[in-house]
Amino acid sequence: MAQVRAVLGPTNTGKTHLAIERMLGHSSGLIGLPLRLLAREVYDRICKAKGVRACALVTGEERIEPETARYTVATVEAMPLHRPHEFVCVDEIQLAADPDRGHIFTDRLLHARGTHETLFIGSETMRSALGRLGIVDDITHRERLSRLSYAGPIKITRLPRRTAVVAFSAEEVYAIAELLRRHRGGAAVVMGALSPRTRNAQVALYQSGEVDYLVATDAIGMGLNMDVDHVAFASRVKFDGHRRRKLRPDEMAQIAGRAGRFIKDGTFGETADCPPFEAESVQRIEEHSFEPITHIQWRNRELDFSSMSALIESLDQPAPEPLLLPHRGASDAQALRALVGDPEIEALARGRSAVGRVWEVCQLPDFRKTGEDAHARLVRSLVLDLAARGSRLSDAWMAGHFQRFAEPPAQIETLQQRLAEVRTLAYIAHREDWCADAKRWRNAAREVEDKLSDALHAALLARFVDRRTSALVRGLRADEVMLAGVSAEGEVSVEGHHVGRLDGLSFTPDSRAATLEGRAVRQAALKALRPEIARRLGAIAQAPTEDLSLGVDGLIRHGGAAIARLTPGTGWATPSVQLIGAEDAASPLRERAVAALTVRIAAETAARMPAWSRLKAALDATPTPVTGLARGLAFAVVEDGLATGLADLPGQISAAERQALAKVGVRVGQRYAWLAQGLTAAGLGWRSTLARVYGEVVALPPAAVPASFAVAAVPSRPALPQRGDPPVGMGYVAFGSRQVRVDMVERLLSALSEARRTAGKAEFTVEAGLAALIGCKGEDFPAVLRALGLTVARQDEAGKPVSWRFRSRTAARANGPPRASRTGPLPSAPRPNVRPDSPFAVLADRPELFLPQPAPVARKPARSRRRPPRAAPATPQA
Repeated sequence: MAQVRAVLGPTNTGKTHLAIERMLGHSSGLIGLPLRLLAREVYDRICKAKGVRACALVTGEERIEPETARYTVATVEAMPLHRPHEFVCVDEIQLAADPDRGHIFTDRLLHARGTHETLFIGSETMRSALGRLGIVDDITHRERLSRLSYAGPIKITRLPRRTAVVAFSAEEVYAIAELLRRHRGGAAVVMGALSPRTRNAQVALYQSGEVDYLVATDAIGMGLNMDVDHVAFASRVKFDGHRRRKLRPDEMAQIAGRAGRFIKDGTFGETADCPPFEAESVQRIEEHSFEPITHIQWRNRELDFSSMSALIESLDQPAPEPLLLPHRGASDAQALRALVGDPEIEALARGRSAVGRVWEVCQLPDFRKTGEDAHARLVRSLVLDLAARGSRLSDAWMAGHFQRFAEPPAQIETLQQRLAEVRTLAYIAHREDWCADAKRWRNAAREVEDKLSDALHAALLARFVDRRTSALVRGLRADEVMLAGVSAEGEVSVEGHHVGRLDGLSFTPDSRAATLEGRAVRQAALKALRPEIARRLGAIAQAPTEDLSLGVDGLIRHGGAAIARLTPGTGWATPSVQLIGAEDAASPLRERAVAALTVRIAAETAARMPAWSRLKAALDATPTPVTGLARGLAFAVVEDGLATGLADLPGQISAAERQALAKVGVRVGQRYAWLAQGLTAAGLGWRSTLARVYGEVVALPPAAVPASFAVAAVPSRPALPQRGDPPVGMGYVAFGSRQVRVDMVERLLSALSEARRTAGKAEFTVEAGLAALIGCKGEDFPAVLRALGLTVARQDEAGKPVSWRFRSRTAARANGPPRASRTGPLPSAPRPNVRPDSPFAVLADRPELFLPQPAPVARKPARSRRRPPRAAPATPQA
């Protein structure tokens, strides 16, 4: 007697594998599976094991039936039970409780039998129902081979590799796949509406590792075997054809169970807007403990075709026992009820054969998913067409419907709609009694479906996979050396994919990349470019000075590309060097390049400013040629660059100190000290370039050292502290809108002092020729004089100055540095307040830091120019 067995358990227990092994152990076998996709997968496995001539595939819209086939793989609805098989298996028998298809599974439980062995496989929730039916001889439980655990919510952009994201509408699937394309390089898409060919291509895309993510509907819950480590629910609410409802724990477990393969553990959780799992649901899923199925769907299989009303009455016959629930919601029964009362249909449906034909057409699956009314209209139209053409559709009728598939559309949604329509035609073509040339139109349907499937796969690939990014990400994971190329124009390609540009040491990703895609491109490119960047860093470290250039923008260039920028350092002559790019290069390589560039900047300073370099070397020498206050003044010149003011000087410069400063190239005037040989075009230009690093901007004329020049606006106060006010570190002093070279300022001051002495009084005349001394226009000269501390004494009727005088000493101290005599030391005056940032601040407060000073040179007292007062006339004595 044939044995009827049941093997129950959660997902990943090897039940389907066991069924296939048992079937192949018999001389013939039949297995019914819940999905066309799964049927195709099992069919391919059996063909691989036994050959294509030994296996048949039977679904509603596809039939591959070699004459030598011994094993048949079918969907549950299409199982050919009229032929005997030694082994019969029905998979996912818990679907007997499904409100749409449950009656089909119940029918197979009650009536599908093998001549030697019958096997039912499914969830443990069916144990009680099988016991009450009394149809099995033995029930075996199998434990899950791996552990399934809850991982909690994870953002889509942070999902781990080998994740399947589950959604319950095409819109959600597409939105998530698009997001993963932008952030992770791409995703495969699996939905029940896909053809097996498209589904297999998408699964192959995922299984090969070209993409690490799969976005699917609950179709993956029905035994589709893939390497999934984590299942993320984007939603737990689905439309079941009647209403939107929350998934039951056993349904969630069926989907979550796709995580983990064989003995490898898996995880599940939420993502996107899916609410967190309840603690009870998590416990049930992890422990595979669910409420038993108490009722299964049933429909009478002994139908009455005497009339339409008799057929409906037989469909509505009550179930023979309480376990079975009468099923009235199937799409075929709904289509039949929609036709009842239709005059044309009623006129045709006379007699058992005609009613049977109407019922056959009503069983056409609703592949298009356009709703009950639209499907009923399609069924009505097909019934009328079959009746009008002698119960067989003509070749002209079929050709007319196939004509619209000549050129595949480009849009994914339209392609899917066309595939659903082709599935309808394929279903019709597989009915030998519906078509005049069924074999021809079956082949035509297969060709059209393959063409549309390939087009759909290509469209999904183009929309949801960035093959460039995914290839680069795979290269990153593989930790292998990727081939990178840099063209003469700086275009970078990695493994044949254009990824961006390499300018100097800085890589710029392709502008088309965005978000994580851009980061993936950047990481892959930087990994592949490491040898090239290391080579360039080495070349920079060894480059001769003439191969490097520093622009006024503070950027150091090598080979025309910016490789580093100067940033503020400890002083104007010692800026810091910051590389542009090469962030991921080895630290020793970066440090060697920075050290070399720092040395090049110092060498360039020495070459362009030799007078400054000699002065600095003299101050660093032991013994030093300048001591005391002169040493502090020399340090101020070095620190400021080319010149410094004397306003902060905490004392008087003696003649000996002036002579010592002159020997090292420093000249001291009434208000400023400067490097006599430092005011050159090269020195001034380099000092100005380095000054820009600190925010100082003085627009010096290129390759020229004018006595003065006009500027468009008065420069803002520089960021680097200066000695003197206005700033003179770059050799020029700002007088309103005019910059005057510091040595020319001193010459002008001397000429003005001479004019005053010549006048013999406070009021004196300024010759117009003095403006030419500093290269100043006549209209700008009065502003320069006022800035030097002069004020107009008299003016003519037109308001033009006639004579000038120096402001009072009190005003002079308030408005600028004290004036010195032409040759002598600064006049004795109250010690000025020294700014804290002045180098003299330390020297003034700590005289012990001074080196021993030479004894002051005795000089004759200056002869007074004042005439002795006249003697008063003698007063006669009384």
